[in-house]
Amino acid sequence: MRRKTMLILLSILLLLVVMPAAVLFHPAFGRRMSAERKARIEASPNWRDGMFRNQVPTPQFTGGRNKFKAMRMLLKQRDSNRVPKEPIPAVKTDLKNLPADRDWFVWFGHSSYMFQLGGKRFLVDPLLKMEFPASLMLKPFAGTDIYTPDDLPDIDVLIITHEHWDHLDYATLRDLRPKVKHAVCPLGVGEYLEYWKYDKSVITEMDWAESLRTQTAMQTETITCLPSRHFSNRLLRGRNQTLWAAFMVEAGDRKVYIGGDGGYDDRFRQAREQFGKIDLAIMENGQYNPNWAYIHMLPKDLEQAILDLQAEQVITVHHDKFALSTHAWSEPDSVARSIAERNAIHLLDQPIGTVIYLF
Repeated sequence: MRRKTMLILLSILLLLVVMPAAVLFHPAFGRRMSAERKARIEASPNWRDGMFRNQVPTPQFTGGRNKFKAMRMLLKQRDSNRVPKEPIPAVKTDLKNLPADRDWFVWFGHSSYMFQLGGKRFLVDPLLKMEFPASLMLKPFAGTDIYTPDDLPDIDVLIITHEHWDHLDYATLRDLRPKVKHAVCPLGVGEYLEYWKYDKSVITEMDWAESLRTQTAMQTETITCLPSRHFSNRLLRGRNQTLWAAFMVEAGDRKVYIGGDGGYDDRFRQAREQFGKIDLAIMENGQYNPNWAYIHMLPKDLEQAILDLQAEQVITVHHDKFALSTHAWSEPDSVARSIAERNAIHLLDQPIGTVIYLF
């Protein structure tokens, strides 16, 4: 009997050790930063005192709250319509046969989207699979999870804005790897891509204010890494060990601003001053909360950011697929429409999967 009890206890102990190890060694969690990459990170002017810093002081939580108080409020103050009761309308488009001679945009829900500009296809923050461990943290609304990596054509440029689970997805990027010709990301994020078997030669890691320029017979194309006001952390990585970013994509005389995640500050006005006329601004709208108003824009901040940028056309993302805050699932859509109506903004507002022809 004693031997049987001992075997049971040993089996339980083994499970307690092996199961967490199996989870934590999953490739989705990344790996230790290479010495070469770490040296470049530490040489960045945006790295101070052991971590990346925003341009302005940015507490993660507001009003003296910490993550435990914020989580308690998140659980207590949820809107009854935080998750839609019916499937969200979405369109399944044949993405492999879209016109090659037009500029277009297709949204996959939340912050995942693809657009074509000047004949090149750009894919941003794709999350098109729900495998472990992302599936433990993110549950897509009914009707929104209709695209997979198999549905996508070849991608000229993959852009990742930061390492959070809803923006950097292992399973999606694993399956997309054969289709991606080039990947652009902020400093440090390339470690994930290399670990996930992306060839080092196709990865460009960028610091804020750095640009990647290519010249073709038809036009000049430039991708510029810009600041956002956010943070990074992923289990085992530590806080702010990789950079977060917005991007400006220029092809010929067209400019598309990719806002990424982040609270309001002066960077939107600075982008307008630096780049002049912006044809399309893709703006974060959703998962906001007064408890974390510095790292995600509240509706009033979104309005001011749009006015600062003065873009010819605006699309808002970061909503309609996951419930990561307390507001009603449909509130960000209403917010965007109200802002557009008040300020005569050309809002491109279409369901998930709809092809929007630009300009």
